[in-house]
Amino acid sequence: MLGFLILALVGLFGLFIFPFLPYHTLGEDIKIVVSQGLTLVKLACVFLAIWTASTSIAEEIEGKTALMILAKPVGRQKFVFGKYLGVMIAVTALFLILGIFFLNTVSYKMVYDARESAKDLPTWVECWGYVRRIVPGLFLAYFETIVLAAISIAISTRLPLLPNLTICLTIYVLGHIVPMVVVTDAVVDMPIIGFFANLVCAFLPILDHFNMETAIAMDRPVGWEYIGYAGVYSVLFAVVAMMLSLLLFEDRDLA
Repeated sequence: MLGFLILALVGLFGLFIFPFLPYHTLGEDIKIVVSQGLTLVKLACVFLAIWTASTSIAEEIEGKTALMILAKPVGRQKFVFGKYLGVMIAVTALFLILGIFFLNTVSYKMVYDARESAKDLPTWVECWGYVRRIVPGLFLAYFETIVLAAISIAISTRLPLLPNLTICLTIYVLGHIVPMVVVTDAVVDMPIIGFFANLVCAFLPILDHFNMETAIAMDRPVGWEYIGYAGVYSVLFAVVAMMLSLLLFEDRDLA
């Protein structure tokens, strides 16, 4: 609960000050605000998902409370899925708080910039039209947390907090960087790099699919068809990760 409040307060404070920071972009400050805001919302939700997922099972195993819970008529499957559901409820709450506040700050930024440059104030229709193009980015950020939370739950069945955080951070970095390596000339010039890059893409989630902050900030709209495909991809990968977590937890010695 304390971690949730800290992340919520830090996220709200960051989103609040972004519209007032000087970016010196000659009238394009709002694009920086959109990009930074989407990134902040995503990172806050991802960190909450990984942190709570990595502690939810591991700490109960180490504290022997998992053994007490499973001694009751509660199966291991219900235990694991219940932990994942609890993590996603907390993540969803944080996502809604930061997401709604972020959309309002972007709308206010349009009015703020118009006042600063002595232009006509935008109408609510214009503000809503601009804000509506940002919503797909929030969905993509949420889909990414679905995947990483499921992976963290799977790791938590075997490893404690610190190794879990390290592995999830590695997966996060590789999931964003490796897909870009696959399409570079390095794959042709150094086949060994291309081999390992494709191997990573085959087993790890391609998180770059959810990285559309820059495109949205530059007014390149993301279609809802793409959002649908990304949502299906995140759910499928989360299901695979949860199946793996059940396999890992099924024969885990809790004594």
